[in-house]
Formats: sequence, C-alpha cells, structure tokens
Amino acid sequence: MQLGYFAMPSHPPERPLKDGHEWDLQVVRWLDELGFAECWIGEHHTAPWEPHPSPDLLVAQALMQTKNIRLGPGGFLLPYHHPAELANRVAMLDHMAGGRLNFGVAASGLPSDWAMFDVDGMSGVNRDMTREALEIILKLWMEPGPFEFKGKFWNVNKPGEMFGVLRPHLKPLQAPHPPIGVAGLSKGSDTLKLAGEKGFLPMSLNLNPAYVGSHWEAVEIGAARTGRTPDRSEWRMVREVFVADSDAEAMRLSAGSYMGRMMREYFLPLLAQFGFLDYLKHDPSVADSDVTPDYCAHHNWIIGSPTTVTEKLEKIYDEVGGFGQLLVFGFDYADNPQAWRHSLELLAKEVLPKVQHLKPSPAKLAAE
Repeated sequence: MQLGYFAMPSHPPERPLKDGHEWDLQVVRWLDELGFAECWIGEHHTAPWEPHPSPDLLVAQALMQTKNIRLGPGGFLLPYHHPAELANRVAMLDHMAGGRLNFGVAASGLPSDWAMFDVDGMSGVNRDMTREALEIILKLWMEPGPFEFKGKFWNVNKPGEMFGVLRPHLKPLQAPHPPIGVAGLSKGSDTLKLAGEKGFLPMSLNLNPAYVGSHWEAVEIGAARTGRTPDRSEWRMVREVFVADSDAEAMRLSAGSYMGRMMREYFLPLLAQFGFLDYLKHDPSVADSDVTPDYCAHHNWIIGSPTTVTEKLEKIYDEVGGFGQLLVFGFDYADNPQAWRHSLELLAKEVLPKVQHLKPSPAKLAAE
C-alpha cells in the first residue's frame, strides 16, 4: 500500500488566499520529505472554503520545491476550460514536472460553479462536456496528423504545417500522456465507470465504506465495456485521517479542532443540501441531525493512535475488498502546523510499515 494526499484545497474563509497557498506548499514539502507517493490539488471557483481556482499554479510551484512526489490537479474541471488550451498547458506542465505529473479531471459538482460558467449541471451537461473535452485533449496528444473535430460543445482543428515554420508541437513528456485520474462520489458513480472504461486511475471520495464498495463495481462495469481488466492496486481511497500519540489526543485534534470546524461549518451542511448525508451513515435509520463531526470521527474517519489507525485501515481495506493507495484528505492546520506534521509523520513512519501486507494478490485480481 502507498500513501498519497488529496487537497481540495480547504481553508477557512478568513484565511488570506496567499496564506492558504503557502500552507499548501508547506504541506507538499512535508509529503515529499515523508515519502508520500502523490498529491492531488482540486479546482473550485465559488466555494470560500475551497478557494483555489487554478490547481496548476500550486502544482507548478510545488514541483520546484520537491524531488520525488508526483503532483497533479485533482482535477481540472473540464467544462470550464477550452480543451486545446488545456491540452497545451498540461503538456508544458508535464515537461516542467520531469514526468512527475498526474492529470486529474472532473466534471464539476458545485451548482454555484455551474451558474458562474452557465453550465446546466442539473441535466448532466457537465458530464457530457467532460467526456468531449477529454476526447479532444487525448486526440491532440496522440493523433499524429492534422484533424478537424466538430463536437457538441467545442470545434477544434489540428492544422498541418503553415508557412514552413508553424505547426502544433506541444505533447506531454510522458508517453502517450500523464496518468489520468478521476474521482467519484455517488453510489455506482458514472465517473468511475468512465475510469474503468478508459483505464484511468479511480479515486473514491470520503464516504462510508458500504457505499465506497459500490465504486469498484462501477469501475468493473466500465471496464467490461472495453474488455479491460481493472487492477485494484490502482484504486485510490480518499479518507479523513488523523494520527496522534493516543486515541484521545487524536479525537481532540481532529473532531475537536480544525477538521471538526470545516466539517461542521461547510462540508456536512453542503452534503446535506445535496442529499448525500446517507453516504456517511453506518445505518440508514440514523437521523441527519446526528451526522456531526463527532459521529464521522467514530464511524468514518481514520483517527487514533498508530495502533488504532492501523486496525481501522485494515478493517476498511477488508470491507471494500482491497485498494492500492490511501489518499489523506487535506485540512488547514496553519494555526497548529506541528499537529498536522506529526500526524503525517506517524502515518508514514509507524502506520504504513504495518500495512504493507494489504496488497491485492495477482490471484485475487485475476479472479475478479
């Protein structure tokens, strides 16, 4: 098993944008020092608790300050970008990364973002735009000759040589392209079916394991469409994680601190508006009002001492049938940085060595 990190990035609304950006850079430096395999940075435009509209700005700076960790958007919201422009920008970023770039894509799920960009997300247009944009981007990277693409949302031409010196030339350093990751939230996620269909890296967002189990089913359904055999070792699991020297200390520093505040003031109310609180419940009879940070800490989060966190991680692994990488859900602890640094260090140095046996075997993969 490997460790990674998934940052929305989240910051309290009063945090100046530059200060939040500096915190994110500090965390990425720590991740690199501690041997984390990768870090994904989200894109949002109208959420004060998720204030970063340009993940590539953070990725570009972080690449210059790290040595080994793979970095990437998690992901670019494809309905809001012209695919030709983004294809060229990501290709350049991959060269800057020296091949350390992951390319995360998403369809966008915030109604306020849909409104800003005049995208009809309620009818699923955002998902249609995402498929078309990704098709164009991959065609620009992989089609050797000129072509003309006339789509529902974009028309794109790849011209031949002009005036003897002009021609499309920007391609990623990684051939044929950087690894592509997509994240899914809902039960039976269509996005994760796309991951299975295309062979992309699937990421399951932080939900009750009972719902997350359906995510791998979605990957398998998509893979069956194209005759692929999905590999559970590529499945990323995003979870809230906090490790401390004792269970009590972990509870105090998570639900009782910045993690709890973000969940209480932003994430849980947002999920409630979307009808997603059921995805966090261990029993459907639990009232929505009972789904609090303390409830999540006891039923969904992976928090506690290194021993407790190891046990919880093994339990979740068994419940969902196995996965390859734990992505730590990022929080802003800029006012108590040592607590977050210590949690990441305990996870990397004390927990990770004890869960290396959690790896789907080739026999299990073949049987599935």
